[in-house]
Amino acid sequence: MRRITAGFVAVALGAALLAACGGDGGGGGSGGESRVRRVPSEYRTIQAAVDAARPGDLVLVAPGVYREAVTVETDRIVIRGLDRNRTILDGEFRRENGIRVVGADGVAVENLTARHYTANGFFWTGVDGYRGSYLTAIRNGDYGVYAFESVKGLIEHSYASGSPDAGFYIGACYPCDSVIRDVVSEWNGLGYSGTNSGGNLWVIDSVFRENRVGVVPNVGTYEPCFPQRRTTVAGNLVYANNNGRNDAIATAQLALGNGILVAGGIGNVITKNRVWDHDITGIGLVPMPEENPRVVRSRDLGRCEQRPPAAVLDVSEDQLPDTLLWPVTDNEVTDNVVSDSRLADLALATLGTTPTPEGGNCFSGNDAATTAPLDLQAKAPCGGQPSGDFGAGALDVGALIARDKPPTVPWREVDLPDPGRLPNMPRAATAPARPATRAPAMPDLGAIRLPDAPTAR
Repeated sequence: MRRITAGFVAVALGAALLAACGGDGGGGGSGGESRVRRVPSEYRTIQAAVDAARPGDLVLVAPGVYREAVTVETDRIVIRGLDRNRTILDGEFRRENGIRVVGADGVAVENLTARHYTANGFFWTGVDGYRGSYLTAIRNGDYGVYAFESVKGLIEHSYASGSPDAGFYIGACYPCDSVIRDVVSEWNGLGYSGTNSGGNLWVIDSVFRENRVGVVPNVGTYEPCFPQRRTTVAGNLVYANNNGRNDAIATAQLALGNGILVAGGIGNVITKNRVWDHDITGIGLVPMPEENPRVVRSRDLGRCEQRPPAAVLDVSEDQLPDTLLWPVTDNEVTDNVVSDSRLADLALATLGTTPTPEGGNCFSGNDAATTAPLDLQAKAPCGGQPSGDFGAGALDVGALIARDKPPTVPWREVDLPDPGRLPNMPRAATAPARPATRAPAMPDLGAIRLPDAPTAR
């Protein structure tokens, strides 16, 4: 998520404008005989082994520190470390990406750590099928684990900290047909960000803590596939996202102190999350102002069912307004437990500074003490008609913009927590290569449970 400034005011245009996939994110190789290519005993560098690999091959990397930036352009290979905690790619604060997969479908990356890259730890762009499992991304200059214009992906059992943008990001895809599950994201600008992504996109069973902002589905014309729509955020622990001791992009600094914040999104489902300890809102739905919009189309519309709103579609780019205002509409917030939010546990801002019943957003079954507007669940229930005075106790977004915020700390200098020894992939030395040749199995929402509060860190 990128670039909005103090124009973040609660003004919107007006009403805005699951194809389930089977499989488990796995699959076999190319159909021919696969080979294990070992680093460094057979190939001195990871890049050399990747360059030699053919579809279906496994690049198996022994413990060590590898000072290189790896680019992958071969379909359906698997890159795996033997020990997640000791097999480390190091950018030395001068290389751009740890592992960058460019247009190579079905590539899986497993059981590795990437640190000190100026951009991203692990990055897939323009791919059909991907998987990141048992990954650790620490202190990278943009994102930790990043998928862009990519579909049919699974990110799981992974950890990210110290990124000024998002620890985990899936953006510019619709339908994404992708899942993030069992990840921990802390000390980033944003725990999760998803610009213009959705459609069979799930963020589940994960922990987002001590970022500047927790989970942020959002919209903007500066990336393809706008608007953002139809992401399910469920079964997560989201807490203490008020961190003023790290680095952050402008948006994360602006929205500091929110747990789950849907910014200009449409038709998202926020359910069964446990959210607590936020300076502003626990779960907030707000419009998204975008300054100086510029329409970016997908390079491959096969990966992007793009449906721009009439305000963008029907005018040329030179006729766009200086500020394009994206409403937040048709989102469902249900069955969450939200507490200890200093402004409001549940919040809605729509047209102007006073919300109206328009927009189709609904709130039901949440255990929450405070809302903005007052009595929000009674006024905008799911399955019922909105009614009542939406001006009473309305969310004053302008006041939030004007509040003092702690300055950012350069990402190279942040005093990050030690994550300790993180779990390794089972049987890393012997498990066969499993390229990501199918979409992951989509979760059963009914099987997702509200997580218990942790007893200790």
